Amino acid sequence: MDEREKVVLEAIKKAGKPVRPGDVAKETGIDKNEVSKIIKKLKNEGKVISPKRCFYAPSE
Repeated sequence: MDEREKVVLEAIKKAGKPVRPGDVAKETGIDKNEVSKIIKKLKNEGKVISPKRCFYAPSE
């Protein structure tokens, strides 16, 4: 897992509720499109789940 993936995952965990990629982008300062790619990768790895469309939460 690279540094940006860790930052995005931490921001999602810290939010305490399901968040949108745009929210994570504002929190981390990473471009929204990049955040979306990272979230997709994390989701495929099982680290993030999507409880409802376009919202993401940590899988733990």
